[in-house]
Amino acid sequence: MVNVLVHFSFCVFQIFLLFNVANGKIHHQKFVVKSSSYTRLCSTKEILTVNGRFPGPTLKARRGDKIIITVYNKANYNITFHWHGVRQVRNSWSDGPEYITQCPIQPGNKYTYKVEFTTEEGTMWWHAHSGWARATVHGPIFVYPKRGSRYPFSKPHAEVPIILGEWWKKDVMEIPGNANITGGEPILSDAYTINGQPGHLYPCSKSGTFEMSVKHGKTYLLRIISAVMDEELFFGIANNKLTLVGKDGYYTKQIETSYIMITPGQSMDVLLQANQPPSLYFMAARAYSSATGAGFDQTTTTAIVKYSGSHRDHPQFPHYKFPHLPPYNRTQASTDFTKHFRSLATKEHPTNVPLHVNTNLFFAISVNLLNCSGKPCSGPFGKRFSASVNNVSFVAPSIDILRAYYYKIPGVFEKDFPRKPPKGFNYTGDRLPDNLFTPSYGTKVVVLEYNASVELVLQGTNVLASDNHPVHLHGYSFYVVGWGFGNFNPKKDPLSYNLVDPPEESTVGVPKNGWVAIRFRADNPGVWVMHCHIERHQTWGMTTVFLVKNGVDLKSKILPPPHDLPTC
Repeated sequence: MVNVLVHFSFCVFQIFLLFNVANGKIHHQKFVVKSSSYTRLCSTKEILTVNGRFPGPTLKARRGDKIIITVYNKANYNITFHWHGVRQVRNSWSDGPEYITQCPIQPGNKYTYKVEFTTEEGTMWWHAHSGWARATVHGPIFVYPKRGSRYPFSKPHAEVPIILGEWWKKDVMEIPGNANITGGEPILSDAYTINGQPGHLYPCSKSGTFEMSVKHGKTYLLRIISAVMDEELFFGIANNKLTLVGKDGYYTKQIETSYIMITPGQSMDVLLQANQPPSLYFMAARAYSSATGAGFDQTTTTAIVKYSGSHRDHPQFPHYKFPHLPPYNRTQASTDFTKHFRSLATKEHPTNVPLHVNTNLFFAISVNLLNCSGKPCSGPFGKRFSASVNNVSFVAPSIDILRAYYYKIPGVFEKDFPRKPPKGFNYTGDRLPDNLFTPSYGTKVVVLEYNASVELVLQGTNVLASDNHPVHLHGYSFYVVGWGFGNFNPKKDPLSYNLVDPPEESTVGVPKNGWVAIRFRADNPGVWVMHCHIERHQTWGMTTVFLVKNGVDLKSKILPPPHDLPTC
């Protein structure tokens, strides 16, 4: 059992940890509340943090452990927390998305989350799930094998968290509100970060650059997390090969590569074998931006891998060795990496992909436009940006959907979310009619029978602009059984599905002008959101909600609500 007490504040947090990760005993650690100001890019500002840290503290547990986290909100903003990639079996109450599974924790109030690790093992993360707070309110979760079990690879010499993020010179909490006023895109970040630091290529950032020390001949486990808000990233380390061994809290067959492409929300376990001559090598990340005409942060964040002994006569910046990263728009490079994902499919780590499907869903995901009242907005054609799933742009209710479902409160949501687009069209066509630009909007859910075998096809569209959409499903992992470019063909494409060792994930990238087919068994009752993890798309409404019914016995029913559930 792991008990964590978290005090949330504006730049101020306090955390007490009690956990039995190492030896089964209870340990107590205290983190004192303190004010937090951060200097980046030649400027100093206050930001929302946990325990005064950016990124926040690391939570560690073994598979099968439970963490209890009490959050005290001493901020000036509402807040919720999500445990990204954790199934939260029967316990939507602790999942965290604002106005979907809970009302937010208001300033001065508290709420206790219960996080239990069942099938997950590897690297995941936690983050705020209200407004744009997750830009700075996030941190890693490391789930180790059960006691007596081992990694499915040689034990590394050490592990190093690598958290990819973004930095704005302006107050990030004001970004969505300002964008809503204009109807245009949110302002771009001023920098990407590695473990909170922009790196050598940004002004005034050289001294704070993250540095990772390695010993020649040793192997290191990099626990890489993308907390980035708005872009996929290419990441690599100069002269060093990387070996992917896990993704989203599940192990994979090993993939050796010179770079990775990681989307917002994804986490990856990567082995680095320190086998290069002693020197200093850059690790670096920059955008993979597939949307035509969309603005994006074109800067590059860096950190340093320093081999032991390299301090004696190492070269001076800017002569450090730099990784070769694909160009910003190289979709082929993204595909060349992601197409190799496979589950282990071993006795210790089996696959349980549903082979027979009784529930078929087809979701078309689009970026849209809405008309503006009064003066023109700053979006294309003087309109306002929107986004949708099956032409429905999600509207958050005034109280959470989970509470309304559990207590049978009428008028909060509707159960008629379309299971396929209301009107089919050439989803990836070059010239699409203007009437596709405008979505409907509402608070609608998809109702699933308990234990249904679900196949969901996520179809990207070229409405307004195509993009690579990282889609995250709460409460479940799923198997990616197929993917491709163009329009999904229900007769031909399933013939090439991988039903033997498909990758198990919780956040999947839907390729630009392409599709992804996923399968899962609806064996986790409750209310679970699915959304694009590009924050501007989620803000615009690229979200839907699954309501999974209870089963017949007690162990297949949603848990009762906690006594301290926040009110709206």
